[in-house]
Amino acid sequence: MSKGFYKVPVAKNEQVRHYAPGTHDRATLKKEIDNLRSQVMDIPMVIGGKEVRTENRVPIHPPHDRKHLLGHFHKGDASHVKMAIEAALEAKEKWAALSWEHRASIFLKAADLLSGPYGDTINAATMLGQSKNVIQAEIDSACEMADFLRFNVQYMTEIYKQQPDSSEGIWNRVEQRPLEGFIFALTPFNFTSIAGNLPTAPAMMGNTVVWKCSNTQVYSAKVLMDVFIEAGVPPGVINLMFVSGPVAGSEIFSHPEFAGIHYTGSTEVFRHIWKTIGNNIEIYKSYPRIVGETGGKDFIFAHPSADRKALVVAMVRGAFEYQGQKCSAASRAYIPESMWPEVREQMENTMKGIKMGPPEDFTNFFNAVIDEVTFDKLAGFIDRAKNDTDAEVIIGGGYDKSEGYFIEPTVILTTDPKYVTMEEELFGPVLTIYVYADDKVPETVALLDETSMYALTGAIFAQDRYAIECLTEKLSNCAGNFYINDKPTGAVVGQQPFGGARGSGTNDKAGSMINLLRWVSPRTIKETFVPAKDYRYPYMDEE
Repeated sequence: MSKGFYKVPVAKNEQVRHYAPGTHDRATLKKEIDNLRSQVMDIPMVIGGKEVRTENRVPIHPPHDRKHLLGHFHKGDASHVKMAIEAALEAKEKWAALSWEHRASIFLKAADLLSGPYGDTINAATMLGQSKNVIQAEIDSACEMADFLRFNVQYMTEIYKQQPDSSEGIWNRVEQRPLEGFIFALTPFNFTSIAGNLPTAPAMMGNTVVWKCSNTQVYSAKVLMDVFIEAGVPPGVINLMFVSGPVAGSEIFSHPEFAGIHYTGSTEVFRHIWKTIGNNIEIYKSYPRIVGETGGKDFIFAHPSADRKALVVAMVRGAFEYQGQKCSAASRAYIPESMWPEVREQMENTMKGIKMGPPEDFTNFFNAVIDEVTFDKLAGFIDRAKNDTDAEVIIGGGYDKSEGYFIEPTVILTTDPKYVTMEEELFGPVLTIYVYADDKVPETVALLDETSMYALTGAIFAQDRYAIECLTEKLSNCAGNFYINDKPTGAVVGQQPFGGARGSGTNDKAGSMINLLRWVSPRTIKETFVPAKDYRYPYMDEE
């Protein structure tokens, strides 16, 4: 068999389609939305390459249209977790031995399927199942997912190329081995691309994966799994199961072959997982890799020199795109007293034009939150702000779940910089604003730094370059993704690798080589061409 040093296609970010009226893209996507709405989909688990069904069928409804039935998924139990682990371990040896260029080919094909024949389907499934408007779905499920696959292939080759120097008479080399055992991918509802990247990144590096997606993301996860299978991912390499978190954790974290977890979700759950792994550390064959991106209490800080219009747009987009259900969404803002009246007026005028409704209507900027639990939690915080003396709902504040889980984009003004909605992650369309005195910039920056346990994203707005430098330095530990004169959302694969520290996770930067390095274990090999044949060294000779 011929061999070579292979150069993969240069990764480029997928171009975002804009779906303007009258375009072909808009027409075909609308047709696919109608197609999916017209059927009731049956969604089995996929374990060891086989469809697995159970008697426990769970209905799937669009969050914005509670009465419409999209389909059912087959919920599993502990036996299916064990089945998925066994399938992953059985597939491990053959998958790990497959030449890297063939693994690369599979995932490059998956990227082309997503940006080609599956583009409308993955976008329509994300819009219906997760209540995302057309542009948010396009950026996420089609473009970012394809970007993850293409750039990760490129990063994989760069990792393999990194080799040590060799001295005369020896050859040093490093091989990047997949981890021993299986990887657990535990994925969230809010980004289809994250749900796809968490299992594929370890798999690309030769690992086999047990994947549990969120119950509220099953609809688009099914499409992703269809793509992976069509692209040629072998049976058992990625095993998709629908079980509860505690059931999955009980089996996975007590298994000696557990090699690592790739996680995105709440900080509370991640901390519980970490404790569980620590308590079980003696049973594992190797120390498991723990990679997680968790919560955020993401900020916008406006300096008195900030551009007012740019600030307002960043707050509206940053806080309310995808109903604030982004780990990176702006949820607290610090505004100078001198500009607050103008900023408030501009925000009120801007938000009057926001249309709320189902994503099937492309004129809607704003859609429903993901489920009833989320709706009730957010409504509770809004009601509290309406009644508290140190807070005031100044924009929005309405909510209604009669047809779907709709909560108006809401702005709270507080006089207390440590008010509950300035500190706690709400994960919804609620932005809390604190107005500070213009001569208290240093004190307010210090307050911002100590207010939240999170450090995921943050943005500053200023025209004064001295202020920009000072704020960037003072807030160096407040955000893993830091933005200057832009909203704190919208990280692009290959451009802004994503992740934060403190209570926001391990900062292993999805969409970068850093993340892929977590899924390999290097072995250094030294080969000596002419070995020594005498134990003695020259210094031992007589004078």
